[in-house]
Amino acid sequence: MRVFDDPAKLAAAAGEHLGYSDWTTVDQARIDAFATATGDDQWIHVDPARAAAGPFGATIAHGFLTLSLIPALSWQVYRIEGVRMGINYGLDRVRFPAPLVSGSRVRAGVLLLSVTPAAGDALQIAAEVTLEREGGEKPVCVAQTLSRVYP
Repeated sequence: MRVFDDPAKLAAAAGEHLGYSDWTTVDQARIDAFATATGDDQWIHVDPARAAAGPFGATIAHGFLTLSLIPALSWQVYRIEGVRMGINYGLDRVRFPAPLVSGSRVRAGVLLLSVTPAAGDALQIAAEVTLEREGGEKPVCVAQTLSRVYP
């Protein structure tokens, strides 16, 4: 965990890889809960028997479930002290190069791209977050994230 004791020190780290989160398991119960919450109950996600005969040999996590892991995993990588709040501002690019098979372990690596002034006294943080599956050849998600922090 990298801790930046003020936003200016974070800006000085632009271009650096900040590290990796812990591994977390994405199991079928989590996939099923996401399917229920979003109404996306496609068989490739929720029917283990049918998915076993499908292209991945098992159920896979929804792309948006995979994407939704980014905030919690990124918070394990770095923290900025001296801010009163932070918000998700959006995404510039998202790709899912490989499926996240149910029962797999995944972690996030964070590359800090830039820290720039934004509206008011905010700072905008651009990062490339790569989610990798343990033992996988390709990442399961690569996203350019945008967030804002308010000192």
